[in-house]
Amino acid sequence: MATDDYTPRISDIDLVALVDGPVDTARQSTLTTLHRGLDDGIAAELKLGCVYVEDAQLLDLRAVHPTWTHGSLVDRILSGVARAELVRYGYAVLGRSPLDVLPVMSDDDVREAARAELTGYWTWAARRPWLWLDPVIADLGLTSMARGRHTLATGRTAHQGSGRRVRRRSGLVGRPAPGQTQGRARPLASRARGPDRLARRPPNRRPSTTLSCPQAQRQAAGRSPPATARSCVLAGW
Repeated sequence: MATDDYTPRISDIDLVALVDGPVDTARQSTLTTLHRGLDDGIAAELKLGCVYVEDAQLLDLRAVHPTWTHGSLVDRILSGVARAELVRYGYAVLGRSPLDVLPVMSDDDVREAARAELTGYWTWAARRPWLWLDPVIADLGLTSMARGRHTLATGRTAHQGSGRRVRRRSGLVGRPAPGQTQGRARPLASRARGPDRLARRPPNRRPSTTLSCPQAQRQAAGRSPPATARSCVLAGW
């Protein structure tokens, strides 16, 4: 939405809400009930997510915040990439502009944010092969790699429109209203952190990285022990 290339039922809707005071247990319970109601009602199939950031913690890059995503409330940081997208493309749904609450980020700052994503979460995930049995993670790994390369090369984040060009250059195909809470909340619209699904794989089809991994190909030919998911993902990178 922030980059004017939202695709209904394909793109995510990701928000950041600045909240007065801590999002304590009582507030988290209220948010969970509220989001489940939205997901079962007017926000069904819209992939609505929101990070609830205590105002005083906004500039703390390591702070974790309650985040509604994929049907549950989890604790996550507000990543550097999300911050870059907010200050470059985001707008206020209610309250102050992202530029009034977040510092401007240079191209080098954006590159560093992308590098942190690749050396942080994705490095952590690559060391846990069982995560890659989930096709969603396999898809996200591929497109996040492509987007990371694009950002490191250009200093700009890749949104849905530019994502198509990134996929073509990388030879990749495949994956590509906030409610009220206690206290005053000021939602900010942001581009989705994860890639948008541009084309869906048929059910039960194995991720393309497995087929392109030399070790997996040797395994299929009966010439080597079973390949781990990690070795295939790293070969894909």
